[in-house]
Amino acid sequence: MNDDGYRRGPAARTSLTALVGRGLGGVPPTALVLLGIVSVQLGSALAKQLFGEVGSFGTVALRLFFAAAILLLLWRPSLRLTRRTWTVVAAYGLTLGLMNLCFYLALDRLPLGIAVTVEFLGPLAVALIGSRRWLDALWAVLAAAGVVLLMGGGGDVNLVGLLFALGAGVCWGLYIVVSAALGRHTTEGNGLALGMLVAAVVAVPAGVADSGAALVQPWVLVAGLGLALLSSVVPYSLDLEALRTMPPRVFGILMSLEPAMAALIGLVVLGELLHWSQWFAVLCVVIASVGATRGARPKVRSEDLAPARRPERPS
Repeated sequence: MNDDGYRRGPAARTSLTALVGRGLGGVPPTALVLLGIVSVQLGSALAKQLFGEVGSFGTVALRLFFAAAILLLLWRPSLRLTRRTWTVVAAYGLTLGLMNLCFYLALDRLPLGIAVTVEFLGPLAVALIGSRRWLDALWAVLAAAGVVLLMGGGGDVNLVGLLFALGAGVCWGLYIVVSAALGRHTTEGNGLALGMLVAAVVAVPAGVADSGAALVQPWVLVAGLGLALLSSVVPYSLDLEALRTMPPRVFGILMSLEPAMAALIGLVVLGELLHWSQWFAVLCVVIASVGATRGARPKVRSEDLAPARRPERPS
């Protein structure tokens, strides 16, 4: 047993990654990442369908409850942690819960593509902060131009929704920082499972208070389970498998496509039409993210990146 309370060796692992590895062993890692992106955005589209029935708070509660239940069942983490490790897990869970809530409050007021694009400024800012490369200043200006285009372009954009999306972006930036600490203090998916449990403990009472009996309708529960699978379990598993053979820098570049994929799924699945200037704004943020990722030289392990991958998130 190591110092964070987890048992080492095969007995500590569930069959999750083994099953993914056997089932997707022949799939190129690039395809796995892209499938994960599609899964997350389909989950966001499903979440938007639940807002009319259980609201943003209820949707967050459903997602985090089922995600926590599935991840705890799969990873079976030990609760014997040091006080410092529990502090990191608690910070991770609180950030995770707040990030999801801000994102869904934004998604309730904005098209999917716009909400994800604005939220994506959080990890982009983390990539740019502290950089001394003049080219990174260009990426920051390009991303800012994208936000200006979103706010001043064609179509009505809800200001409150934009503020919630920015809040989700700030939480995503904090999430990345806390996830790095989580990766140092826990192993594999154990920290993610416990962090999700903390997030669920915070979110579920608020969801129950806001939505009441609507949460226990059979079709709502099934949709909540699907939301947890699409937005958390499936993409995390795909990303973890892809990162076994893919350089983290390439992974980051592929992740930069997420705002564009969100806008596309918003169009195809939800029928959300964006003005041409808003599509151009999405493109600006995608290009800025790719540029910042290509220029970065992070000294991180792939196992640290995987939990930080998704605003268990938000999107």
